[in-house]
Amino acid sequence: MTNKKESIKQIIRSDIVNGLLKPGQKLPSIRKQSQEFGCSLNTIISVYEELEHEYLIYSRPKSGYFVVAKEALLPLLQTKRIDFASAAPDPASIPQTEFRQCLNKAMELFEASIFTYPDPQGLLSLREEIVKLFQQQQVFSSSRQIFIFSGAQQALHLLSGMPFPNGKTNILVEQPTYWGMLAALKTQKQTVIGIERTPNGIDWAALERHFQSNMIKFFYTIPRFHNPLGTSYTAEDKQRLAELAKAYDVYIVEDDYLADLESNSKADPIRAYHGASHVIYLRSFSKVMLPGLRLAAAAVPDSLIPSLQLHKHTADLSTSVLSQGVLEIYMKSGMYAHHAKQMKSLYHHRMNHLREISQRLLPEECLYSIQSSGGLFTAVRIPPDSHAEELVKRLEDRRVDVFLSDQQFLSSFPKLNLLRLSIIRTDERDIEEGIRIIAEELEHARHTSSSLKPIFRL
Repeated sequence: MTNKKESIKQIIRSDIVNGLLKPGQKLPSIRKQSQEFGCSLNTIISVYEELEHEYLIYSRPKSGYFVVAKEALLPLLQTKRIDFASAAPDPASIPQTEFRQCLNKAMELFEASIFTYPDPQGLLSLREEIVKLFQQQQVFSSSRQIFIFSGAQQALHLLSGMPFPNGKTNILVEQPTYWGMLAALKTQKQTVIGIERTPNGIDWAALERHFQSNMIKFFYTIPRFHNPLGTSYTAEDKQRLAELAKAYDVYIVEDDYLADLESNSKADPIRAYHGASHVIYLRSFSKVMLPGLRLAAAAVPDSLIPSLQLHKHTADLSTSVLSQGVLEIYMKSGMYAHHAKQMKSLYHHRMNHLREISQRLLPEECLYSIQSSGGLFTAVRIPPDSHAEELVKRLEDRRVDVFLSDQQFLSSFPKLNLLRLSIIRTDERDIEEGIRIIAEELEHARHTSSSLKPIFRL
């Protein structure tokens, strides 16, 4: 019902922002709306209350709800954009009241710890909760193996620069990959090697050659809901990776940043496949919770604990106690699991809608990695003769924001013209309108490039 409530809210909100419901216009009664949308009266009441808190509507006693005056709506009308670029959650999807409650409780429970420098590895009580969370993903570890970081970016930065027990120095990354990892490697001045990842997976013969011959310290991979492709490795792929890592003494940094959005209960991480000795399992909490909490957790092999303890301590002495306390309370109360379930349903629905609209409006040649299994991202391929920057600018001018994936490739690696599309801040109407505009601009790009064949259909 929460997913349906969100959909109803987005529909009414979109009607207001796009002018279908005029300033001063009375909204349909709660009873009429419940009949229209096939939901309970309480659902519509909740929707109206949330829209009222956003200052989009207001109530008159015994008269009903009305759209706010044009002057108040003007900032929204001027700034309304279709956001396929963001990777941070929509503030409207975050249960801010619950977070405030957890924050206040954390101030009470962890007051003494706030005025000290706690364990750099993280609060023991939170690490014990993380152990339970990881077990749900078939990642079995002790609290001694758990590290709490000030965001996944800190973890990647530290792992990139610190020595590993295998004595090797080079780092292997998928291409394309998360831009933040590439930035961390660049600042650490590490020797980085790229290996192509396509919607069909990875070249296993090439991977094994790298493991065998190129002194690979670790292989950084996003096996689930890849950024930017949105694709996932199969169970067979993950088992093979774990086996190769152990055979060639190569560590794997498994970035499982969207584990909370997995709907397939049998989709285990690489670390679950006998990979405990060579897999660092990393989880972020930014895509489900507030990114500003800056929290991530990792389960690491025993062999890495001493070195990582030292490097974590020298990086920040300790992760914010208050942030850790908020997360611990949120998890223990059951609110985390409840909210993650809601977000999984919402984003899964949006990804399915994106796939359906894209397959209907975009040319087949551009459907590089359109997925329907979940996650947040997918990639659209721009025809090779098109000017990607010009296309992005034209889309921006039409209030559609996209993310050009050139910065997700190593400078030395051949780049594909890819647009990464995110559904984290787009509702169904935004998705349909945005894909229609992208299709029109791709058609425009075809007409301005005489070397392109007429491959587009609208």
